[in-house]
Amino acid sequence: MHFKKPQEILLLGPGPSPVHSRILEAMGQHTLGHLDPEFLDLMNQTTELLRYVFETENRITFPVSGTGSAGMEAALVNMLEPGEKAVVGVNGVFGQRMSDVASRCGAEVVEVEAPWGRPVEPEILEQALKKHPDVKLVGLVHAETSTGVLQPLDSLVEIIHNCGALVLVDAVTSLGGIPVEVDRRELDIVYSGNQKCLGAPPGLAPITFGDRALKYFGERKNKVQSWYLDLSFLIRYWGEERLYHHTAPVNMIYALYEALSIIKEEGLKDRFARHLLHSSALVNGLKGLGVETVVPEEYRLPSLTSVSIPDGIDDAEVRHRLRHEHLIEIGGGLGPFKGKVWRIGLMGNGSQRGNVERLLKSLAVTLNSLGHSCSSAEAISEADKVYR
Repeated sequence: MHFKKPQEILLLGPGPSPVHSRILEAMGQHTLGHLDPEFLDLMNQTTELLRYVFETENRITFPVSGTGSAGMEAALVNMLEPGEKAVVGVNGVFGQRMSDVASRCGAEVVEVEAPWGRPVEPEILEQALKKHPDVKLVGLVHAETSTGVLQPLDSLVEIIHNCGALVLVDAVTSLGGIPVEVDRRELDIVYSGNQKCLGAPPGLAPITFGDRALKYFGERKNKVQSWYLDLSFLIRYWGEERLYHHTAPVNMIYALYEALSIIKEEGLKDRFARHLLHSSALVNGLKGLGVETVVPEEYRLPSLTSVSIPDGIDDAEVRHRLRHEHLIEIGGGLGPFKGKVWRIGLMGNGSQRGNVERLLKSLAVTLNSLGHSCSSAEAISEADKVYR
């Protein structure tokens, strides 16, 4: 039985994002051996492009073979040893996940919490670090996918470095759509995922380690608990030695290379501006439908917008109709937001005016059919105010 071609669904949820035809074409090219000279050259080009997008000169920058959560785990298992202390900012699912992974490394984890839909406040973090001066690492989620919150980093990083700890940042939903600025901010370890603003299919987790992180790693007393994610092996495969470690997902590297090439052609400044423009238009248009955002504007992610579901509207029914009648996917809420929030992603190739307008029209039809009176013309008019 031949593979059945799937429907073309417009992916406007929390990820994956729509994949550019150039990337799909790159993925479909002939597979090379993972130690083939031509592929090794492509690995070099890919890591150089990753440095461009991370905005770093870090020598150890490469894609982990696995999704964004593998990047999270690679960062934590290499940096934390049993008995060491980590502080993690928790204001959504992925802060909670980072805390869980850190505890599985045998670390003592201190959670600094903020309400869902709000960032971690500098004062609260500073209090925690004063109470725990022996902290080795502080983990922060730059773009919390479960809530649509953009975490301001600069003031927090200064506080963390003043206490001598490493800064670990989850940039899964920010890299390629929002400035991450690894070197300017002096971030020690940052990981991301292929399938959000980078615009490639899921399967790789770009990661970068700064000199301070590598110094700590070199002083480890115990073996890394994960053989597969042990940085000492991965460095030797992705570095000049090219020592065999695992069979890299060759065609996924093709896809990442092409995605990063597209980003460089557009330019980071223009790409960031594009994500912000279409996000602002979407928010205006949704207000025209009587749909309000959850996160205050100053903390709102340009790549992912969380909105409150109107009273009396069934969450699952709307998403079902959008998917099956309009061929559009949006995301539901997680945790305390389950059944109360929709998550709408405009990431990578999905961040386009045509997609904003298509979603607003389709959502208007769906909401009207379920008893929420609204006007698609008014929504488009509100979005147009931003574009004008």
